[in-house]
Amino acid sequence: MFKNFINALKVKEIRNKILLTILLVLIYRLGCWIPVPGVNAEAFASQIGEDGGFLSLLSSISGGALANGSILALGISPYISASIIIQLLTIAIPSLERLSRMGDEGKKKIAFYTKIAALVLAVAQAVAIVLSFDDVLKGSSNGLGMSLPTWITGTIVTLILIAGSMFTFWLGEKITEIGITNGQSLLIFVGILSTAATSLLTNIVGIFDGHMENLGELGLFLLALILIFGFIVWIDGSERKVPVQYAKQIKGRKMYGGQSTYIPIRVNATGVMPIIFAMSLLSFPQLIMSIFVDTETSKFYRWYSEWLGAGSYVYIILVGLLITFFAYFWAQVTFNPEDVSKNIQQNGGFIPGIRPGKPTADYLKKISNRVTLFGAVFLSIIAIVPSILFSAISNGSSLVNAFSATGLLIVVSVALEFDKSLEAQMLMKSYKGFLK
Repeated sequence: MFKNFINALKVKEIRNKILLTILLVLIYRLGCWIPVPGVNAEAFASQIGEDGGFLSLLSSISGGALANGSILALGISPYISASIIIQLLTIAIPSLERLSRMGDEGKKKIAFYTKIAALVLAVAQAVAIVLSFDDVLKGSSNGLGMSLPTWITGTIVTLILIAGSMFTFWLGEKITEIGITNGQSLLIFVGILSTAATSLLTNIVGIFDGHMENLGELGLFLLALILIFGFIVWIDGSERKVPVQYAKQIKGRKMYGGQSTYIPIRVNATGVMPIIFAMSLLSFPQLIMSIFVDTETSKFYRWYSEWLGAGSYVYIILVGLLITFFAYFWAQVTFNPEDVSKNIQQNGGFIPGIRPGKPTADYLKKISNRVTLFGAVFLSIIAIVPSILFSAISNGSSLVNAFSATGLLIVVSVALEFDKSLEAQMLMKSYKGFLK
């Protein structure tokens, strides 16, 4: 990966794209530290840290922007949620399914609907955050020496958060357009790395300040982190190759086909989505209750936090079951055996030993279900074991929250995607040079 990056810097066109990408990322990171006028940033960060659930996950993905109470606090999360919702609706609603098969025009319309959904979700999240953290709003002053009622301050904060989310989405689009890889994924990648780097730096500074007893914990933590990263990379590249043979066809004086290829069915084809779905579903009720009920006096909230909150045994079991369910669900979304079988048959291909048509679709579905099971087990292990292991090594340390299972998977996936994009850019440049 590093060799590809160094070689890419030697090519002027690719180097310019990398520099523009870095510039846009720096603008994003600068916005993550600019506080929203009317928000007590310290109280905001304290309340986010005490949550330890869904809000902490959103804060780590945004690079601490949510905990900082910054203008880009919502980050790219509304757009990611909107993309997931639109993809699911594409399967459920026939009109959207037809749009997805209409080529570029259909994709443009779906992209427009995704932007509208992202705006709606940004409004909902901004309102929810302001209602949830109304006690940290500075109702007495807006930072300009003017005394304003709390509701006016809350309205201003809501509008700023919505505008910041849309600006983040625009930055991601620009990175995709003029940069190397997918901009939205890269912004999440940078946010997670910045949160993790801040936690590591804090612990290293603490060691130099005299807390040498933390040196052994930090060493064990980094060793466990390297092993987990290696395990994720190993599984991420694993796939089941289904051989496909294309029959020879003679048309006129030319012969077509006769080649052998394979269909790659990845073990972790669903990526990080099942983990995000499962954790969001379990954390969402607690988030809603924290907005509308008094968390200090509500018995139901305390019961839910104790038995279904993050870290409880029931929570761990439910996470594993929900990840398995969503892994199979998302596999059905991303891989359709009937369509693959139809395409193979239309192109004169067949799987050795399997009859074309429905038997091929059933065979592919059987293999997909088995591979998905291994992928679901892998995701369950990654979602549960690292958190328990990190907590045992560094109990109470900020590193536990910084290196979440979701974050580790996202970092690996985006890094591999960036490396593949660099290789594609360099290969395209080599073809251009050959043609010239």
